[in-house]
Amino acid sequence: MIFKNFQEDLDAFMARDPAARSRLEIVLCYPGLHAIYVHRIAHFLWQHRWHLAARFISHLGRLFTGIEIHPGARIGRRLVIDHGHGVVIGETADIGNDVTLYQGVTLGGLAPAIDSRNQVSVKRHPTLRDGAIIGSGAQILGPITIGEGARVGANSVVTSDVAPRVTAVGIPAHVVMPKERAAMARFSAYGTPANGCPDPIVDSIDDLRRQLARSLEHIEALEARMASLERHLGSEDPRAASAAS
Repeated sequence: MIFKNFQEDLDAFMARDPAARSRLEIVLCYPGLHAIYVHRIAHFLWQHRWHLAARFISHLGRLFTGIEIHPGARIGRRLVIDHGHGVVIGETADIGNDVTLYQGVTLGGLAPAIDSRNQVSVKRHPTLRDGAIIGSGAQILGPITIGEGARVGANSVVTSDVAPRVTAVGIPAHVVMPKERAAMARFSAYGTPANGCPDPIVDSIDDLRRQLARSLEHIEALEARMASLERHLGSEDPRAASAAS
């Protein structure tokens, strides 16, 4: 059962990592794959209530791969952990099928405001739906849901739900829309489309800057007109003329 889907796991790594040259290379040299199979063994033990043995197996996997997956986490099929070092997946995390995680990703828990002794069975970690892509260094925190096919950009911090088939970036993360809707149908390394995503917040700031620049130009034009008018009125003032004579 643990190794039942071995071939499709290799195919998933081949499809999503352009650096992979052969399946043998993946078997021998990819810590992400090793961590997944260590977790499956640990998860099997955890389900059968051999908790200490499960934690020990998980600990050994962390030592050898640099990837920490709690044996209680539930992971679907064809997960790809690319590069992988520093990935942390918490106890109550749920990961769907065809999900991709990059190095430094944390699926962390935010504990509810209750007695810490009563949190054993409480959902504290994220749920990642099928096809989600989480960029390197992203922090997904709390019992939130990352929707099907959604992307989280590198180094983003997400503490609220992300809708399906959108891209979220930033601290705190907010949704940005790709320039091309068709781009969302293609796999995107690190959760970032190659042609970029316009950020609505950045666009708003740029629009405010343009409006400010136009306002300053208008103010300068008004000041010039006022100065010209003052000079004109001053030349027509009799007191100014007598003073000049």
